[in-house]
Amino acid sequence: MTELSEETKNLIAQFQSYQQQLQTIVIQKESLKLQAIEIERALEELNETKQASAYKITGQIMVLKPVEELKKELNETKENIDIRIKSLEKTEEKVGNKLKELQAKLKEVIK
Repeated sequence: MTELSEETKNLIAQFQSYQQQLQTIVIQKESLKLQAIEIERALEELNETKQASAYKITGQIMVLKPVEELKKELNETKENIDIRIKSLEKTEEKVGNKLKELQAKLKEVIK
């Protein structure tokens, strides 16, 4: 069996590092998407309610707040989540491109 050169070892290490980064990004993105779905469901419930106020869980307690205020808070949170998702998608694309680049280099080196 042939010994790998330092350059090849470095490429493999970089490739593994980028794979881990990509995996972390995907997990974060999926978590944020789940949060966005929960917020959408909460907003649907608030839109259907005839009540003037509803409860919001804050830490260990439930606080009574006006429905419109809750809708505003949820919409702001959803906007922030959407921005973070878009940012993660851009990062995911960059890391994915770097992985493809490194994979091509590794194929050349191994041949």
